[in-house]
Amino acid sequence: MNLVTISGPPSSGKTSVILKTIGALQKRGLSVGVVKFDCLYTDDDILYKKAGIPVKKGLSGSLCPDHYFVSNIEEVVKWGIKENLDLLITESAGLCNRCSPYIKDIKAICVIDNLSGINTPKKIGPMLKSADIVVITKGDIVSQAEREVFSSRVNSVNPKAVTMHINGLTGQGAFELSTLLYDEETDTSTVKGKKLRFSMPSALCSYCLGETRIGEDYQMGNVRKMKLGDDEDDK
Repeated sequence: MNLVTISGPPSSGKTSVILKTIGALQKRGLSVGVVKFDCLYTDDDILYKKAGIPVKKGLSGSLCPDHYFVSNIEEVVKWGIKENLDLLITESAGLCNRCSPYIKDIKAICVIDNLSGINTPKKIGPMLKSADIVVITKGDIVSQAEREVFSSRVNSVNPKAVTMHINGLTGQGAFELSTLLYDEETDTSTVKGKKLRFSMPSALCSYCLGETRIGEDYQMGNVRKMKLGDDEDDK
């Protein structure tokens, strides 16, 4: 079984891209399943079920969705094998741009949309910088010049990645992406012992543990304070 991880900011078009891409993969006779990771709510699993795609969803609740992903990914792989899948796709909410649920030696895709702003590629962090493939969506809504500028910004952040433009509504570009996802010679039977491409945020403070009161008296653990002097900026 092949394993692919897909992440991206909320509403960037991840699910639409995945559905169109799976359609192309199914035409090749491949069995594809999806596990959707999100924070509080998602109904994307209904869309996958309607398309006849095996799907499971996990909601992290009060936990970081990417930490939740790492804590469950081995069990997810076992589920995919039990379902006799040729390809298992995990879709992560990507709510924390500092996080990156990518695993070494596992294909990683970041989905980002043209409407998010030309400086967004610089703000996303490891989720974009460490991806193997970057999919840019919603190009039909902006001008050609805007598409080129946005693509250039993406390339400046991650010059090694394959950059693709996909229309999640029409599916244009999805077939090309499908050709990059499945490798007959690759077999992922477990991810136990594998490592993340980038470490998670090193933050464990009183608010992580449930504190709700504001003020220094209640702040413990890993706390970072801003520099608010007249000539100082926090960096």
